[in-house]
Amino acid sequence: MTAPFDIAVTVPAEAGRFLAPCGMSAPHALAEGCGVAGGTVRVIRERHSSQPAVVVTPEDDGVTLTYRFAPGATAYPDAMFRPHPSRHTRAAEALVAEAQGAAGDGTGPERARRLACWAAEQFTYGHPEERFTDGLDHVPLLGCGMAAGSCVDINTYFLAALRAAGIEAGYVAGFFFPAEKGDWCEDAHCWVVTRHDGVVLEWDIAHHLKMGTRDIHPALNPKPGFRAALFHSMGLDFPDLAIADLKLLGQPVAPAPNGTVVPVDAAFALHHPDVRPGRVRPPRE
Repeated sequence: MTAPFDIAVTVPAEAGRFLAPCGMSAPHALAEGCGVAGGTVRVIRERHSSQPAVVVTPEDDGVTLTYRFAPGATAYPDAMFRPHPSRHTRAAEALVAEAQGAAGDGTGPERARRLACWAAEQFTYGHPEERFTDGLDHVPLLGCGMAAGSCVDINTYFLAALRAAGIEAGYVAGFFFPAEKGDWCEDAHCWVVTRHDGVVLEWDIAHHLKMGTRDIHPALNPKPGFRAALFHSMGLDFPDLAIADLKLLGQPVAPAPNGTVVPVDAAFALHHPDVRPGRVRPPRE
């Protein structure tokens, strides 16, 4: 996009206190902050990356978060590529061995693409009630047959495999507005970024699968649309809220007992001169 744009996220008052990202600059757009209307705000930081996030307590009419982005580009932050111990990124020994074999020899981009195609063969796109990592302290090797998985599940596997093969990689959560929906989306999205000898490549396996192919190439929009980044990395710690090893931070979440979180109902709308603003749809269940 060639002009500044806003992304509005509405959260009902009954959601209670919640945690939300502040937005991040990336090669697609420059984040210019997150405005909050309808609630009291406290800014905290994630322990490993120092990324800012907001803790919001809604008032009577609910909250609107407004993320402002400007045209421009910047490199992904170095912190995104620095792994730290987490059950969401730690590969099982069997996965390490298989990933190294699947990556093979060659340049970093060649090995990354082999792993992307290999990871795509393990999944059908879906939103299962049970995740393949549930109850585990590592990312397991998937056995015979395909697992159903969302973009989060697929990229969890892909990221663990890349790092197991010695390929520098990071994870990004953000918004994706499909071209056919114009100015609204149903939920957050995520993608993986690799870096090798200064070559940065972005990967969106889930969108390839949605378009009926497992021949994966480095491209963010095989499915036409527009995206903006919000937060990076997996296995997040927010000591101020006693939240530890949070898988990711995309859409708003509410702190829950024992250091866990629960998703918060929210609606997302894009406001930009090039699209018709104002349509806000409820999130997908």
